[in-house]
Amino acid sequence: MKAALIVDTGGLLRALARRVNGKPSWPDHEKALREASTVFVPSLVLPEIDYFLRTERSAMRRFIAELFDPGTRYQFEQVHAADIARAMQLDAKFHERKLGLVDCGVAALAERLGVFRILTTDRGDFSVLRIGLHYERALVLVP
Repeated sequence: MKAALIVDTGGLLRALARRVNGKPSWPDHEKALREASTVFVPSLVLPEIDYFLRTERSAMRRFIAELFDPGTRYQFEQVHAADIARAMQLDAKFHERKLGLVDCGVAALAERLGVFRILTTDRGDFSVLRIGLHYERALVLVP
């Protein structure tokens, strides 16, 4: 059974990266993206993706076209004001990790959507982060 997935910047970049021969640079990340039933892309992640692809404009254009193509598994998820407020609560709760708005925003979105699988490269921070009313819920890190 395929499950939904929320992407963090690093996880998404790895999943999209290709070698010169066209094969995935990070096969486990690419496979997780390909096998997800729905891939939620938080709006907070998009500016970071754009920054990292600033010298690869054709790659960014391809990604945007695919992201907003209704025939793909991608779902662009606008982060709401309540998500930002929750992200700041998570940032304060886990202040020693210096997580920041994007990572905490991804976690807040996971909490709101009830989608706990996160495609990320930031295992250190996301592995200690807890969400839920009593901060009892761990995120499932993919791959």
